[in-house]
Amino acid sequence: MQVPRLVKISVNKGVGEAATNKKVIDDAVEEIRTITGQHPVVRKARKAVSNFKIREGMPIGASVTLRGGTMYEFIDRLITLALPRVRDFRGIPDRSFDGRGNYSLGIKEQIVFPEIVVDQVSVISGLDVTFVTTANTDEEALALLKAFGMPFVRQANEDPTT
Repeated sequence: MQVPRLVKISVNKGVGEAATNKKVIDDAVEEIRTITGQHPVVRKARKAVSNFKIREGMPIGASVTLRGGTMYEFIDRLITLALPRVRDFRGIPDRSFDGRGNYSLGIKEQIVFPEIVVDQVSVISGLDVTFVTTANTDEEALALLKAFGMPFVRQANEDPTT
């Protein structure tokens, strides 16, 4: 029972342009729905920021939390289909752990997912994927994600047999 497990995967997309263009938030919701297979929640601004022309309560992003079967199906599609389609892909960094066993990954282009039709995309933007685990340390979480097949970048001091 002490073996670390994957609890949930959170997919988040911030849409700052939604302050000026209302259609952008609808596109973001539809893209996340297409990628994850689950309807996302529209996130609203908690407080006003005058420099960014954002008022409190204005929609500024979309997020979805995946658990259970959809979570495992998403991580499988991410590792086998989406990440290899990233331009100049050499692996993902292993420095994005938070100290408590959770890992965050930023994807710069949503078009790496095969579900997205490139011709229908108006703006190429990125999204954030966070893996929440029951691991207590970053090393345990790294071993768990490596067991799932995450293609981490091999460090210079790492043993190539592992």
